[in-house]
Amino acid sequence: MEIKILSAGAVQPGLTKVLDAFRKEFRHDVKVTFATAPALRKRLGDGEPVDVVIAPPDVLDELVKAGKAQADRCTLGRIGIGVAIRPGASTPKIATVNEFKHSLLSAECVVYNQASTGIYLESLFDRLGISAQLKAKTTRYPDFAAVRDHVSTGKGNEIGLGATTVIVESTIQGLKFVGPLPAEIQNYTTYAATIIADSPAGDAAVSLIRYLTSAKAKTILTSAGIG
Repeated sequence: MEIKILSAGAVQPGLTKVLDAFRKEFRHDVKVTFATAPALRKRLGDGEPVDVVIAPPDVLDELVKAGKAQADRCTLGRIGIGVAIRPGASTPKIATVNEFKHSLLSAECVVYNQASTGIYLESLFDRLGISAQLKAKTTRYPDFAAVRDHVSTGKGNEIGLGATTVIVESTIQGLKFVGPLPAEIQNYTTYAATIIADSPAGDAAVSLIRYLTSAKAKTILTSAGIG
């Protein structure tokens, strides 16, 4: 039985490994597509055929309200926001809120996405009173892959921001993980999975949801930074 998954990209580093283990154990064919939250909404709104959706709770709530998904769901974990630079660049200080603000204001370019992470960062910069100063040197992309490419190929003092999971995964692709945001301003996004109403995958989809809550899956997700 084939199971089609549409998932938020932030959980990709851990979810990919969990799905590999699930395939070996259950022998189901699992196909997963990763996208940002706005892209998930559009694809689902366009009626893309899918069995399981993995996304922040607000996206799943919209599906349930529209009668497109079951109310039952399982939580994979939560992911925070981190800071990235290219190897060789000067490491910014981010241990405190004031250090973080100073590092952003001193950067030549601040790069982040237009998804859940980017939405939070916009509001954070407003609260910190630095939105106006950052506006002229901010670059935003639809997803983190473009953020990674921009920062890793930079020549100056660029700072990238994104989900800690994808930053850590990108350390083999030209990024350096500086660390998470200071605790006082950190934001965690929770990710959960649910089955789409009338999914043709049936029991296979149910087996996958149960597997995502297993001790083995939790161990894999935790090691990828999904806590």
